[in-house]
Amino acid sequence: MSNNNRNNKRRANAISDSEDSDNMVTFPATPGGGMAYGSSSPETGPTRDLPPSSPPPASLSLPFGQGGFINNNGDDDMESDSEARRMLQAQFEQEERELRLAQQEEDELEEEGERLAIEGDDDDDEGEDLFGPSMELDYMVNPEKDVYDIEEIDDAEYEKMDPATRAKVEARLRRRDAEQGLLSGAKSRIPAAFLQGFEDDEDDEDNGGRGGHSRRYRRRADRDNIHAALFDQSMDVQDEEREMTLNELKDMKGKSVASWINEPGPRQTITREFRHFLLSYVDDQGASVYGERIRKLGESNGESLEVSYAHLATSRPLLAYFLANAPKAMLAIMDDVAMDAVLTVFPDYARIRPEIHIRIADLPTMCSLRELRQSQLNCLVRVHGVVSRRTSVFPQLKYVKFNCQKCGAVLGPFYQDSQSEIKIGMCTNCQSRGPFTVDSEQTVYRNYQKITLQETPGSVPAGRLPRHREVVLLWDLIDCAKPGDEIEVTGVYGHTYDVSLNTKQGFPVFATVIEANHVRRRADEFAAFRLTEEDRRAIRALARDKGIGRRIIKSIAPSIYGHDHIKTGVALSLFGGVAKDLNGKARTRGDINVLLLGDPGTAKSQILKYIETTAHRAVFTTGQGASAVGLTASVRKDPVTREWTLEGGALVLADRGVCLIDEFDKMNDTDRTSIHEAMEQQTISLSKAGIVTTLQARCAVIAAANPIGGRYRPTLPFSQNVELTEPILSRFDVLCVVRDEVDPVRDEHLGKFVVQSHIRSHPRFQSDTADVQMADEATIGDVPTGTASATALGDSDIIPQDLLRKYIMYARENITPRMHQVDQDKIMNLYAELRRESLATGSIPITVRHVESIIRLCEAHARLHLREYVRSDDVEVAIRVVLESFISAQKISVKKSLRRVFSKYLTAKRDIFEVLHFVLSRLIQDKLTFYQYSHRGQLPSNVRISKEEFESQARSMQIHDCAPFYQSRMFVSQGFEFDGEGTHIVKSFATSSSTATA
Repeated sequence: MSNNNRNNKRRANAISDSEDSDNMVTFPATPGGGMAYGSSSPETGPTRDLPPSSPPPASLSLPFGQGGFINNNGDDDMESDSEARRMLQAQFEQEERELRLAQQEEDELEEEGERLAIEGDDDDDEGEDLFGPSMELDYMVNPEKDVYDIEEIDDAEYEKMDPATRAKVEARLRRRDAEQGLLSGAKSRIPAAFLQGFEDDEDDEDNGGRGGHSRRYRRRADRDNIHAALFDQSMDVQDEEREMTLNELKDMKGKSVASWINEPGPRQTITREFRHFLLSYVDDQGASVYGERIRKLGESNGESLEVSYAHLATSRPLLAYFLANAPKAMLAIMDDVAMDAVLTVFPDYARIRPEIHIRIADLPTMCSLRELRQSQLNCLVRVHGVVSRRTSVFPQLKYVKFNCQKCGAVLGPFYQDSQSEIKIGMCTNCQSRGPFTVDSEQTVYRNYQKITLQETPGSVPAGRLPRHREVVLLWDLIDCAKPGDEIEVTGVYGHTYDVSLNTKQGFPVFATVIEANHVRRRADEFAAFRLTEEDRRAIRALARDKGIGRRIIKSIAPSIYGHDHIKTGVALSLFGGVAKDLNGKARTRGDINVLLLGDPGTAKSQILKYIETTAHRAVFTTGQGASAVGLTASVRKDPVTREWTLEGGALVLADRGVCLIDEFDKMNDTDRTSIHEAMEQQTISLSKAGIVTTLQARCAVIAAANPIGGRYRPTLPFSQNVELTEPILSRFDVLCVVRDEVDPVRDEHLGKFVVQSHIRSHPRFQSDTADVQMADEATIGDVPTGTASATALGDSDIIPQDLLRKYIMYARENITPRMHQVDQDKIMNLYAELRRESLATGSIPITVRHVESIIRLCEAHARLHLREYVRSDDVEVAIRVVLESFISAQKISVKKSLRRVFSKYLTAKRDIFEVLHFVLSRLIQDKLTFYQYSHRGQLPSNVRISKEEFESQARSMQIHDCAPFYQSRMFVSQGFEFDGEGTHIVKSFATSSSTATA
């Protein structure tokens, strides 16, 4: 069957289908008086004229196949017209049958071809080889197959259709194919927009009937091409949007984490899982954690959403693993998810913040700057250190566009990262090589700042220089830290190409940098808002203890025996007073400065080391290796920006903390003078290299010094025992003199304490309860002139160091005591008496600063008890500390007289047990001294004190009941006991071989 016949049959079949669907055909009048059949308008193509006798009716509509041709002139030709109609109807029915058979045969051939194509070799892209060895078999006679059905052979000829009829047939064929589903969604993936081109074939009517055959094949070829293209595209879309399970996501197929995350499937899965994490993670009370954080972020117009790594590792451990090993790709995905989550709550938030950034907190592994290695490159790290230098804020290119100077075309945008520089080689419009300029109006910038993070001074190994790393701050992390701040940085450890470094080294090396993601100040680590509810309960329970002051003093350096006066001053310095700001113009410091002066081997440096580990922020330095700029600040030129920057010294780094200076007497006078301003005004003023500024140094200074000649001479006043001027001495609130005196009682306790301390500190020390009790009874001791603070490590009164650190931080952040209804006359009278005695004895001068010192000590003692007001007992403790400081700095010849003068202040409302212990120790010491004088320096085996004499001395101190003291732990631990009759108190000495009794 020829192709032309098939086309004619299909057109006839379409006409029949159109008759069945439309059911009515309109025969418009023709100019010749006839009716045009199959025309849509009188002007379309040639017409078939009706008999000449027929007048042109306006129009006539009859059911197709039911009516006849109308002749208005009479019934002469009615019979001939009916016969012609029947013949035409029969011809159309025959063509319809043949067209249907041809369509069926064509569909079968197409299905057979598709089946053979599927079963064929997929690798044979050229199809069947028609010129192969079996080519002659195709032309051999086959009687079985060379038989044709006569009924299927159509030798009839058909008249050529006019263009209007052909166009209508084509339209009906397309409509029928669409109804049968050939172009529907069930068998095709072509969107509706791609089907519009098939409906435009009606516009080809002007071709005069040419190209109909080629148009059908072109339409079929185009349809097949679109099918193939859209199928490939849909499969790509399915691959991109196909989400994976967590088990599938875990199988990386041998790829690296970064390359696996960047693939479409894993990326979609990570997006889904992280979105579910933000929406579903709840706390212990069942409240949404990150829903509340998103709400607060929107209320504050924030840009960063903090996500805990611990939460992510608990809920989505695979995402946490990916985040640690490929942080850049993961953070990009998480930022997009966070932005979508914020937009669901605040739809217009993009107008305020174009991007939301995820900040990763609580990374479990902490490493020092010294431990960073190449294996951690492009990984998430968490380091800590002190900010030593900070640059200005610069705009950094994020998305940049370039203008071609030759043709004016705009190129871009191009994403700018910190690893490489964007270079345009050729213009895509004019193919020129430039020059190109940055389009500043269409370029997107972001804030950029670089800081230098240096190792914490206390963590640097002995004999080594502190190492540092450059840290890049972007977006809202700008100015989050200043020089002197001790911070923790969580970020991506990356590398950059440095030309100067390669030139210096002579071979390719890279400079390393940390791109910060999260920054937290170490001062905030134990801040009040970060304390747990359990910590708050423990702190409040400690504050309710009536003996909390004594317990805190005992907890200061518990491994050091005695030195209660020093520990009291250090404890008050750690808590500090309240700073006063007078109308923003004048500021009075609240920090308490302490100076330790004494003989070598009296644990001065050890006390400083303990303070370094206990204080929330401390910087340790030595006077021998410190200079003026090392203590204050220096100016240096930044190697990157070539601008002058400030680099803070020890006092600046210790801002809002404690600066510990050992070997204070080894500093030269010029360097020591530079810290005068820092100790009183707590600022450091600089005027160097065109920089005139003031740095904050709000810290307490605790210094240790050795006397002139190495030993303190009690026959000389304080000022002659140390090479310090009066201006620097007056800036210290507390002066503590430590002497290494020979005292048999004290030496016995000290020896026991040191031995037991070493035994307890041994890593293999194992003891049962009896051994612990025996060690406690043997080691709990005290100096004769203070509380029993230097006890063994097993003392239950000692507060754990971690809890003590939190207690101090909580008090400094939340408690601001005020002085109400205090005995101001007592302070005024004390000041007047101190001035008088200072002038008479010629010791350290007493100035108004000592009055301020008393006030600061009062506030510190109230803060130690977590009180919001200062009571009279706080004033008495402060006065006692100042008096002990003043008396200890005097010559030995005037000490006893000063103690008698100020006895009413020294013994007022002290702990009863402390007073009784002091009285008993003084009686034993007097009797022991008398025995040594009378027996040529020998020590007795024991000393006996009459109970009646002791209680008489206690009554002079307004203490009338000594029975509780006899049962106290202090009485037993110091080795006191009653004789058999209970009339004498006996103190035994194990160091003497004599059996005599004093």
